Amino acid sequence: MGKNLLPRFPSILAIHRFRSTRRLPFPAKHTLLRRSSAVLALLLVAGTSPIRASDQTQTFKIPPVKIPLNIKDQHVTIVASGLITLLTKAQGLNILKLELKADLSDLQQNMTDLLSAELDKNDPCGDRITIQHATLTPVDPASLAVVQLHYERWACAKVLGKKEAKRLVGGNAVMQMKLTPAVEDDNTELRLVPEVGPIEADGALGELLRSGALGDMLREKVRKAILSALQKGTDLSATLPPAVQGYAKIKNAQFKDAESGRLLVILDGEIQITNEQIQALSKQVKERIAAK
Repeated sequence: MGKNLLPRFPSILAIHRFRSTRRLPFPAKHTLLRRSSAVLALLLVAGTSPIRASDQTQTFKIPPVKIPLNIKDQHVTIVASGLITLLTKAQGLNILKLELKADLSDLQQNMTDLLSAELDKNDPCGDRITIQHATLTPVDPASLAVVQLHYERWACAKVLGKKEAKRLVGGNAVMQMKLTPAVEDDNTELRLVPEVGPIEADGALGELLRSGALGDMLREKVRKAILSALQKGTDLSATLPPAVQGYAKIKNAQFKDAESGRLLVILDGEIQITNEQIQALSKQVKERIAAK
């Protein structure tokens, strides 16, 4: 019976020989080889160089920059640093996210001198103002300015041909004002939005500070003094490398407590630059880091 089955079921070796004797036409064979080579190349690339989203991310860490301020002959420093992250890249235009941080702790320690330089006044026939103590503390996302001051208002008149000065009102006061950072319309500078807080004052002085022009004047001077220092400490041209100066736009600003009452101001923004500017940015950041 085994002998009768052999002719009906040819061996595997015979089938292989039969198939190997078939020949493809030259064009078809050539096309098949090319396709096989292309598939093999793709497999090799996929196996050795996987494409991941993280490979597209590019960041530039801006090292700390010390920005000096002169306050009543005191050297005050605001330390600013930044992080630039590439978000999208299309048709030669790059959109990057900007995060800038400025440490205001040195400014906080010199708040009394800062406000004294702006508000102290000694008019023999008018306002006499002395800033006794001032603090600036974080209340995320704003800050709280507390100012202790002494105020007197004097008037002068001639009596029998002699000039005499008389004090009309005077006393001590404590003023509180909440300051919230915001962004100017040009998206390059900050502004401070004030919110009047509690006022403690002696006698008639309290009424002047709460509802009179005196309170408005003092609060505006406090706001402007702090804002001036803040704008210098967050000046983009002082912090950012030249390659992106003039291209950064601030979108948001906030104060933040960096623990132990240390005040930070954080700016979030956007930068749009070309591929050539990206290369220049990378070079300038490396040079800054090397110089540290």
